[in-house]
Amino acid sequence: MCRYWSMNRFVTVLLVVFITQGVFAHPQVSISGAVEWDTLRLNAEVMLDMASAGLRLPAGRNQGEALLLDGFRDIIKHHILDLRVDSSSTVGDLVNRGELTLSDIETLAFGANSLPPAMRPDLRHIFSSHEISLSTISNSLLQHHFPTPVIRTLSPVTTPRFTGIIIIATESLPVHGMRGTALPVPSLFPRIWDSEMNLIYERSMVETRNAPIVRYAPMQDILQNTPSGLTPELQQIVGDRPLRIFAQGVFGIAPTDLIIDRNDALLIISSDENRRLLTQGRVAIILDESVLRYEFGR
Repeated sequence: MCRYWSMNRFVTVLLVVFITQGVFAHPQVSISGAVEWDTLRLNAEVMLDMASAGLRLPAGRNQGEALLLDGFRDIIKHHILDLRVDSSSTVGDLVNRGELTLSDIETLAFGANSLPPAMRPDLRHIFSSHEISLSTISNSLLQHHFPTPVIRTLSPVTTPRFTGIIIIATESLPVHGMRGTALPVPSLFPRIWDSEMNLIYERSMVETRNAPIVRYAPMQDILQNTPSGLTPELQQIVGDRPLRIFAQGVFGIAPTDLIIDRNDALLIISSDENRRLLTQGRVAIILDESVLRYEFGR
């Protein structure tokens, strides 16, 4: 009888432990990070509260690392879905329309560059750092095999041979078709229109899938004390004799598409050499620093 009572008590204790862990042992995984459009990176740090997962060192270290990685892949998908693709769509919109699958998003999360997990000094929290290249995301969305020809003009103008194109759009600009103004913001695939609303540049015109179609930078990157006035990183994209243009307006549901003056557009489309700058993605857009980075957390 005593043995039977002891066995029942042991089973009851096990059940209490199991139920308690099932109800209360919810691993607390937090994330903090930022999307940096000027460096084309999504950086994130995830942290696990070991106690919330019922883990203790040293035995729980491996399980903690596994929970940390699973937590990162689960949370980061939401922030990938929020990335703006163009003036009318986010990555999440593409998934909703069936142009991408959640499996595609998981592949991007699994492809993150990660540093090995480490413990906080309090020995209660384990964390890891991760980086996802926005170029990797944009490359995965480029589906065309042959570029669409850049628009030509029947009335070409005499134009120098430029090494790249810089469009400056650091201030609020008129929104086409509306009365208001808006500060231009970045996206993976911005379009460029001229003042007569001819499409000058968009993603189908690029001939390579190994680089973003534009690079973003703050104003200070074109005001350097160098012969070209550019940072070395920007000069590598647009060369030392770029055409510099001030945007005249914005277009789209989100203000990612830029409008340039027709005369400036003619300088680009009047020669094979300058049209080739578009197909090679030698385009930089200068935006206000406030829109080049946004932080997220959970």
